[in-house]
Amino acid sequence: MTKPHASDPRRTLTLRDVSEASGVSEMTVSRVLRNRGDVSEATRERVLEAARSLGYVPNKIAGALASQRVNLVGVIIPSLSNMVFPEVMTGISEVLEDTGLQPVVGVTNYSPEREEAVLYEMLSWRPSGVIIAGLEHTPSARAMLENAGIPIVEIMDIDGTPVDSAVGISHRRAGRQMAEAILAAGYRRIGFLGTKMPEDHRARKRYEGFVEALAEAGVELADQEFYSGGSALLKGREMTEAILKRTPDLDFLYFSNDMIGAGGLLYCLDKGIDVPGTLGLAGFNGVELLDGLSRKLATMDACRKEIGRRAAEIVAGKHEGIIGGEVVELTPTLEPGDTIRRV
Repeated sequence: MTKPHASDPRRTLTLRDVSEASGVSEMTVSRVLRNRGDVSEATRERVLEAARSLGYVPNKIAGALASQRVNLVGVIIPSLSNMVFPEVMTGISEVLEDTGLQPVVGVTNYSPEREEAVLYEMLSWRPSGVIIAGLEHTPSARAMLENAGIPIVEIMDIDGTPVDSAVGISHRRAGRQMAEAILAAGYRRIGFLGTKMPEDHRARKRYEGFVEALAEAGVELADQEFYSGGSALLKGREMTEAILKRTPDLDFLYFSNDMIGAGGLLYCLDKGIDVPGTLGLAGFNGVELLDGLSRKLATMDACRKEIGRRAAEIVAGKHEGIIGGEVVELTPTLEPGDTIRRV
């Protein structure tokens, strides 16, 4: 079959092209592609095969003019390099796969201003819903979310007031739980290593919960080491070396994420430090990539995939014009691994 647009590769394929290729009317082609009306199975297959052969993609915008919505779900996350969010996206995609809704991703790089701009562009396409990481937004972004008239699901965090629905964990409670486990194992000279936290609100809340729980037990952080930039093994090694040279009597290091924690573990093993006897270590996120290390880093499973699934279920289950208000709190699991002394 010669493609109708071969003479002009810039020409957009139309219903007429599919009609001519399949030998049925444009109206029938439209019914098949929109899955509307009574069309025989043989005709349906002929139309779909012609559309596939031509590479024809229906214009959903034209069909959306009447409903004022397209079958897209805007998903706004801070990073794709952070290993947390691909798992969230997997959960979202699995649920939306058979719903007719298609996720479209925007990345903010933890910038509130960038989030506002991405949200503006997403909403201008009139999506059927928005899934957005975090509860903290600029006033303009929050106003856009509040007035969107579609299901909004804020994910990863439930420590705050959502615009509509929220799915996540309490990061403050996660920080407290880790502190309690470290204290129960007998550690007292504790250091914290993590990202600078003006914009990473979830890391900040874990830190606050961690420090609060230590203080209630009469323990203060002995030292802290912060960095800016992405999470990486090398960064974890460098930070661990710096904090131990500055405060060599530390007996525990709590990292704000698993990747820098793994870097710290590799540093300790290279230097022959007794882990967890002399020095205990813990991270956060439960990243499966690290399962191949010779020692399993203590961590917390942050329910990433389940968060994505539950958020997508809320968006897919809503009817037009109905705003929900569900808050789904998931419970992370502390995994002591091999880097906290057994009580």
